[in-house]
Amino acid sequence: MNFIKTDIDGVVIVEPRVFSDARGYFFESYNAEEFEKNGIPNVFVQDNQSMSSYGVVRGLHCQTGEFAQAKLVRVLSGVVLDVAVDVRKGSPTFGKYVAVELSAENKRQLFIPRGFLHGFSVLSDVAVFAYKCDNLYAPHSEFGVRFDDPDIGVDWKIPVDKIIVSDKDKNAMGLKDVPDYGC
Repeated sequence: MNFIKTDIDGVVIVEPRVFSDARGYFFESYNAEEFEKNGIPNVFVQDNQSMSSYGVVRGLHCQTGEFAQAKLVRVLSGVVLDVAVDVRKGSPTFGKYVAVELSAENKRQLFIPRGFLHGFSVLSDVAVFAYKCDNLYAPHSEFGVRFDDPDIGVDWKIPVDKIIVSDKDKNAMGLKDVPDYGC
């Protein structure tokens, strides 16, 4: 596996070694020993999967305090633009984000540490998205920041009139309202 550091400390792109032949392909998507050797010692306790259609934007979400989550995300089918926003109070990159195209074809994954908002937009007709979490889902500790917050300025790569977002995400807070405890 190839572990690629991004411009924000802790956010890492993971590229697997893919073995292809006439039968198809094989790759190792997760190996705890390899991840630990590359500075990602997280133990994952929950796997999630979603399916969404073109134009859907999910996020930006995180969980707080003892319920904070690190995530390892990937796409099983289709293409998404995956986004991680630093909301670690005192971080020199607070409010900055990393955006990475993940697809079934490129087989890239993104590791998002605790202290980050997470979201993605669907760029293909349909996408199946899977992710591992190092903490269980706790709805009472979740909060979100608007996907279109101008203080963050994410270009979701979808025309504004084609974006589909939940009411919960439409009514999320702004970056300036992120609580001191962050994610």
